[in-house]
Amino acid sequence: MERPSLEINLPDTYEEGKLYVVDSLNNLNKLNVCPDGSQYALGTNIRNQCLFFVTFILTLIVSLALVSFVIFLIIQTRNKVDQISSRLISEKKNIEDLKKMNNMILKHLNQSGIKEKMPYSAQNCID
Repeated sequence: MERPSLEINLPDTYEEGKLYVVDSLNNLNKLNVCPDGSQYALGTNIRNQCLFFVTFILTLIVSLALVSFVIFLIIQTRNKVDQISSRLISEKKNIEDLKKMNNMILKHLNQSGIKEKMPYSAQNCID
């Protein structure tokens, strides 16, 4: 009986190992470093980030414009309210002056006796 040889053919195994390692490295390189379409995905990602940034800046500019417009409206409204209140104060003073003049006229009419000589309808207008 012949004993089977336990000798290992090292040169063939070594060459196959080299090929296996190189093939594995190539597979890893394809999967992890540069998968197919990775350049397209990277460009799309950068484009999306730029689009987001531009949209964000435009939103900030529009918001600033709206806030400025609201502040302008508040100032305009305050000026109008100040004008109206000053007119009301002026009119109030005028009404008070007219009341004083009316009272003076009534006192003068009462003192002179003209009120008794007027017809009844004219006396109601004075009172």
